[in-house]
Amino acid sequence: MYNDNPTLAGLQKEIDEDRQGEAFYQDVINEQEGSKFFYIESYGCQMNFSDSEIVASILAENGFAATRNMEKADLILINTCSIREKAELTVRKRLKIFDALKNEKPGTLVGVLGCMAERLKTKFLEEEKLVDLVIGPDAYRDLPKLIATAEDGDKGINVFLSREETYADISPMRLDSNGVSAFISIMRGCDNMCSFCVVPFTRGRERSRNAFSIIAEATDLLNKGYKEVTLLGQNVDSYKWENPESGEVVNFANLLEMTALVHPKLRVRFSTSHPKDITDEVLFTMKKYENICKYIHLPVQSGNSRVLDLMNRTYDREWYMNKVRRIYEIMPDCAISSDIIAGFCTETEEEHKDSLSMIEFARYSMSYMFYYSERPGTLAARKYEDDIPLKVKKRRLQEIIKLQTAISLERNQEDIGKVFEVLIEGNSKRSDQDFKGRNSQNKMIVFPKADGLKPGDYTMVKVTDATSATLKGNIVG
Repeated sequence: MYNDNPTLAGLQKEIDEDRQGEAFYQDVINEQEGSKFFYIESYGCQMNFSDSEIVASILAENGFAATRNMEKADLILINTCSIREKAELTVRKRLKIFDALKNEKPGTLVGVLGCMAERLKTKFLEEEKLVDLVIGPDAYRDLPKLIATAEDGDKGINVFLSREETYADISPMRLDSNGVSAFISIMRGCDNMCSFCVVPFTRGRERSRNAFSIIAEATDLLNKGYKEVTLLGQNVDSYKWENPESGEVVNFANLLEMTALVHPKLRVRFSTSHPKDITDEVLFTMKKYENICKYIHLPVQSGNSRVLDLMNRTYDREWYMNKVRRIYEIMPDCAISSDIIAGFCTETEEEHKDSLSMIEFARYSMSYMFYYSERPGTLAARKYEDDIPLKVKKRRLQEIIKLQTAISLERNQEDIGKVFEVLIEGNSKRSDQDFKGRNSQNKMIVFPKADGLKPGDYTMVKVTDATSATLKGNIVG
């Protein structure tokens, strides 16, 4: 599939073409002369990006400084994702580039972190011989020891999945940060056994982090000037921590309230919710506090009950629709987004149309949309035939994208004339004369700059125009 004699230039061109639509991440910290340097890239979900900040902190404590120049690095790490086949292909291409770089700079170590490390350790180490380190998501504390092992000429390997590790005591090093928004990991792992998903096998069972350590991290971020935190977990609504001293149980609604009370101007977001676990208590807590953003990512995956049963999502179409109704009933101004898979095993045309009608019903502000990609080791891979032709999957996906784009445009056009409080994140991608920022509903708004305002400030913006992805407006007041 790949050139047997890769060149950096040739493979880099291939990667640049493949980056479109991919989550590509180059991390940056101040380079310190005299240090060993590490370079890290992260792919996939927000949890991987958050994990990279934990890794950076561990490395910094052990004499490494980060660099954005991989040719300068003594250690190159790639934090990987196994959710989609394309992400895995992209990682393999990156490893080819890193391998070519090692040939030019002997002694450079290359390591694979995260989900692919756990799943493909044998392939990376024995068959392809592309890496020196293979480290699973629960083994980052072992990095210094594993690096020393690799420097001695052996392979550094630890993919053990823990039932206790939450990294609660490690203060993440904020990488490539805008200084305004930050992630806070509140739990790790997943107990939901969705048949299409590899996460329970690569990240292990659910365990929740000490609530007080979460609030301490949020407070520290506020003191450092951050204005927004996103509470992260594979399924945040199942968060549950018991105080060992008092026996008091903190659920996700309690944690949301505790975080909101850190400061009224510290915005609170969260991701991701499983429909079966989000409760009225959570919804009423969101409604109660203005600084808890009115936005819920509520993956449906399919709009058809039979397919949802095959996916082991534990709800059917009508149950999910009732949950959407309840959200809009309690918070009419709430925005809902979703994940949708096209062409799951045995899906018929009529069942595909149920997914389309669900988009119309829920009126998602946006969705992450994919065609089904079989993941080795999952229940679906073991039990079901991946029998939908690729051409059909792609056509169904395009129909989903077309409809969602139209709904997103309609939803955004409904905001024209409205005024929103916007947290300024930085310059617009298209012009340094404009700011960009998000409203409570997680919609990006672009507007001309005004004297005296800077990233991290709140301002009121009146929406004057809209595309399917962005609102445009002007500062008012």
